[in-house]
Amino acid sequence: MNKRGRERINCSVIRKKTPQVHHYLLRNQLWIHLKRPSSWETEVKINIGEESIQPDAMFYHKDTAVFVEVDVSQSMAVNQRKIEKYRRMQEISSEPFYLLFVTEMDSRKKRIEKLMSGSSGQVYTASEIK
Repeated sequence: MNKRGRERINCSVIRKKTPQVHHYLLRNQLWIHLKRPSSWETEVKINIGEESIQPDAMFYHKDTAVFVEVDVSQSMAVNQRKIEKYRRMQEISSEPFYLLFVTEMDSRKKRIEKLMSGSSGQVYTASEIK
């Protein structure tokens, strides 16, 4: 709401627009689809050996870490680099983990599944989790 609108309704809270609102909504929709895991945390930096990554979310399922990546507007090259980094981290780590991707389109789902081939994980589309 702009300044004039806030004055009209006597509101002092200023909310900034964010270009990532669709990203946040898709991530939250996945959280609901997964039955709201209580260990869910967003934007947590993970360090394994010399590698580090900041997944969009993470949670634990039966003592296994699950990392969540939301693909809304990033390039497929960025997704590929992330998947490669997760692979390197899995090679270093003695603890298994699972990788979940959520994307908007079936065509992107197929490409991400191909990139994740051989890795422990799953790819959802937005229509599958609604």
